[in-house]
Amino acid sequence: MAQTFQSPPGTRDFYPEAMALRRYIEDTWRRVSLRHGFVEVDGPTFEYLDLYKVKSGDEIVSQLFHFESRGEDKTQFALRPEFTPTLARMIAAKANSLPRPIKWFSIPRCYRAERPQKGRLREFIQWNVDMLGGETPEQRRQFDLETAALCLDCLREFGVGSEDVKLLWNDRQLVEELFKLGGVPAERFGFAFYLLDRVAKLSPEQRGKLYAENSVSAGEKAFFEALAAGSNPLGAEFWKDLAGGGEFNAAGFEQYSKAISDAQQQIDQTLSLIGLPGYARYDASIVRGLAYYTGFVWEVADARGENRAVAGGGRYDRLIEMFGGPALAATGFGMGDVVLAILLEQLGKLPKDIARGTAAAEVFVVSALDSADESVRLIGELRAAKLAVGASYKTTKNIGKLLQEASGSGAKVALILAPAEWERGVVKLKNLATREEKEVPRGDVVQAARDAMR
Repeated sequence: MAQTFQSPPGTRDFYPEAMALRRYIEDTWRRVSLRHGFVEVDGPTFEYLDLYKVKSGDEIVSQLFHFESRGEDKTQFALRPEFTPTLARMIAAKANSLPRPIKWFSIPRCYRAERPQKGRLREFIQWNVDMLGGETPEQRRQFDLETAALCLDCLREFGVGSEDVKLLWNDRQLVEELFKLGGVPAERFGFAFYLLDRVAKLSPEQRGKLYAENSVSAGEKAFFEALAAGSNPLGAEFWKDLAGGGEFNAAGFEQYSKAISDAQQQIDQTLSLIGLPGYARYDASIVRGLAYYTGFVWEVADARGENRAVAGGGRYDRLIEMFGGPALAATGFGMGDVVLAILLEQLGKLPKDIARGTAAAEVFVVSALDSADESVRLIGELRAAKLAVGASYKTTKNIGKLLQEASGSGAKVALILAPAEWERGVVKLKNLATREEKEVPRGDVVQAARDAMR
């Protein structure tokens, strides 16, 4: 009995419909990136394992597919889980010769050695966008919003609007203000960022162990436990409860709230000016990787709360230095194809012709002639004229049935080769959308078909 195989867990087979969806997503990513002035780059599918440790520490190793080279050197490599370390390595190598700002995008395949979940696979395709440079705080904030606007513009290209998704944002500086209000000493901010990024994902026992190992005070513990429970620090009640009847730091809370309000106003104004109003909202729970990010951070979330984040990113000004390059401000984001495809399907935003696969004809040749020679010759002429041509492989001469096949192909025009018209030296050109027909001299068919595509 023959052995049967399936694709490995967390991977996908791209049959024609799935491949058409993949190309649709990738083509849209690429088109919008180029429209915003970004240029495409790529790098190797695998890198030295140590490259990923530089950015994420030794703990990243358990999340990677890694392997050892053959031979005596036993070099450790890993399949890329993301593109950012490769980008940092590439920029560090040529930073002084690259024009500023550096505006790069890539669409790599990436890999994670993790348990597959809804919206998170072991092999996936990710759109990465990065913008490096910015000499002043104003320029850097402009670049933050320019990359976020690119993400939102691309979602708009997919037909996804502000009623479908929200850009949830936070900022490292605001979180530091939050820590001050929570009584966290400045020298412990590094640990606090680490903890805040993980606190809601840890069990009470795991949190308790971290508190004990790091000598977290009772006041700090109450603060982090309130955040882990999902309490909103934008509400005065959050701080009154923490005070436990003691003095509430009203002045500090007012300063914190005003900083958020001022930043929200600036973000709203900028996005409105470029035609993207109503997307952005401050969310104190957005703390993605703040031990790594240095400023503005954000996620694009499903407004219904049914899916993982559609995209996410932020400012990471120290990364290029970590890879031996110069100090270079940087901001960027990533968007995976898996969650995006789920969202587009749920919202009914997928093009109807995806089901046909990628072979979408522009012109469909329908022939009822006894010999196939003339239709074969015409098809060759049309393809030489750079037109995508489909044709039936059925033996029937029933033009009605053949036209049904032509309509199902997605073609805009059908060219009908029927015996009576052929004897008179003409071909019928039928617009498959309007159903209008006209006769075209055989010698003018290619030009008439090309004109119909305009």
